[in-house]
Amino acid sequence: MRRSDQRRDAVFANYQRDVTGHPLEELLAEARPLTRELAEGVDANREELDDIIAAHAKGWTVDRIAPLDMNVMRTALYEMEFMDTPAEVAINEAVEIAKEYCGADAPKFVNGILGAVVREREPAK
Repeated sequence: MRRSDQRRDAVFANYQRDVTGHPLEELLAEARPLTRELAEGVDANREELDDIIAAHAKGWTVDRIAPLDMNVMRTALYEMEFMDTPAEVAINEAVEIAKEYCGADAPKFVNGILGAVVREREPAK
């Protein structure tokens, strides 16, 4: 299974947990290693990831952002913050997932927030 498919599966595991309330362990019962690592990592660091998103979502509160969009961004941020995935890779994957599964405005929104995080953290030139 491709890494991009495992990323998507991690996004959907956390999304399903948010929407249905099913335990993450149950949703990950047959998950691949990367899917499990991403989904569990996002879950364990949810508050910190949400704080980062909230700080960059100008004019939005986290509870107003669609649950699927939130989980796309949480997963990308987790990869950038905790797995040393290059920002370009994590953002591109997030935008592709958003294009495929989220609303029409989601890819631009996801790209804008994740891009703002990266720009803020880049050393001043």
